[in-house]
Amino acid sequence: MFRGGSFRRWWAELRALGADDRGMTTAEYAVGTLAACALAAVLYKVVTSGPVKALLQSVLERAINVQF
Repeated sequence: MFRGGSFRRWWAELRALGADDRGMTTAEYAVGTLAACALAAVLYKVVTSGPVKALLQSVLERAINVQF
């Protein structure tokens, strides 16, 4: 199928194509930023929901009204 050094040349070219990862870190930062924003949105919705809001308020009120 391959004669002489043609397989080596083909393999070297194939490896060179796979080694080109320019811009990969930018894509990773974009995905990480998107994931962080999604997590922040979910946490915001949870904390501002009725039951959690009431629980946090009661904990803070009890902390403020502690007798020393």
